[in-house]
Amino acid sequence: MDTESLLHAIAAATEEERTLVFTHFDNDDAWRLGCLLVELAQERELGVTIDVRRGTQQLFHAALPGTTADNDSWVERKVRVVERFGESSWLVGLRAAAKGTTLTEEHDLPLQQYAAHGGSFPIRVVGVGVVGAVTVSGLPQADDHALVVEALRDFLA
Repeated sequence: MDTESLLHAIAAATEEERTLVFTHFDNDDAWRLGCLLVELAQERELGVTIDVRRGTQQLFHAALPGTTADNDSWVERKVRVVERFGESSWLVGLRAAAKGTTLTEEHDLPLQQYAAHGGSFPIRVVGVGVVGAVTVSGLPQADDHALVVEALRDFLA
């Protein structure tokens, strides 16, 4: 991605995080958001793993046909980025790329534990902050991110 494209993508991801905020988030919300993602993925015949968490508790997890245990590993690595930085794994990766580096190089984090690749998005509650993460793995990283953002927009509309 060239510099101009990176800057545009960073601005778009920053705006998504500013606007895609919950007024509350509970177990029922996690279930409904996870089911919405499953429906979107099934309609498009996408082989993805979907994960929704509040704090460290996994409230929803689904592995659709075409996924493997490797997708679960990607989910864990992307979630750790959201937990550590309070931003989407996509945005964290874009910012590192704009600096000409990677998350691993910039923060000396082990590649086997952190993945600054698109697909994990913070669940942010007004007046509270980040309370969890919703994650998709199985598509190219920009598509993982876009699917999560689409579901969040639909859910919060």
